[in-house]
Order: sequence, then C-alpha cells, then structure tokens
Amino acid sequence: MEKLFRLKENGTTVRTEILAGLTTFMTMAYIIALNPNLLTNFDVGSSLWNAVFMSTCIASAIAMFCMALTALR
Repeated sequence: MEKLFRLKENGTTVRTEILAGLTTFMTMAYIIALNPNLLTNFDVGSSLWNAVFMSTCIASAIAMFCMALTALR
C-alpha cells in the first residue's frame, strides 16, 4: 500500500484512509436515504420520491467522479 499510494509522503496511514473512506460511504448512504424523505415530506413510494431519490443518486455519482478526477492531479 505504501509503495502504491505513497502514504508517508502524503502524511497519512492506511488506518486513516480506511476510516475516511468508511466515513464518506456512511455519510453518502445516509444522505441518499434521507434527502428524498425530507424533500417529499416522507411520501415514500410516490413518483416524486422516486425522482428525488434517483436525482440524489445521480448527483452523488457525478460529485464522486469529479472528486476522483480532481484527486488524480
């Protein structure tokens, strides 16, 4: 892992990176589940709820790819 990601050079450890990834994953899972409920007043199963859910997933995917491409620099 050290050779591939140059962790010491970047001032981090494997534990820190795993914890950061897990935190990010849990946050996104929470937002994807909560956002449609808040925006549709908990009208689960309606076409509006489904649209907001899908929009949240798409926006999250776009943001993830933007951050991944930014991190490549």
